[in-house]
Amino acid sequence: MRNPFENRAPALHGPALDMVPVSPADGADLTDVASALYVETGGAVSFVTLAGAVRTVSVADKSILPVAVRRVRATGTTASGIFAMVHV
Repeated sequence: MRNPFENRAPALHGPALDMVPVSPADGADLTDVASALYVETGGAVSFVTLAGAVRTVSVADKSILPVAVRRVRATGTTASGIFAMVHV
């Protein structure tokens, strides 16, 4: 199988290289900054942006939030099935 990503540097404007499940936590950053979040079951998502701002938004089922996120907070998050899209 041909791999179009072989020998290329990851780019933020391209597709994520992986999606990792997120366990919301008030005191722990994600292992890698997410370029976006995917949410399977809608509700509120409370997160800390890469810029350090705390934001809470309501999303529908199967939503994508295209914002750089360093932490998904447990406090204020009611959505579930959250995945971080990463480029590393």
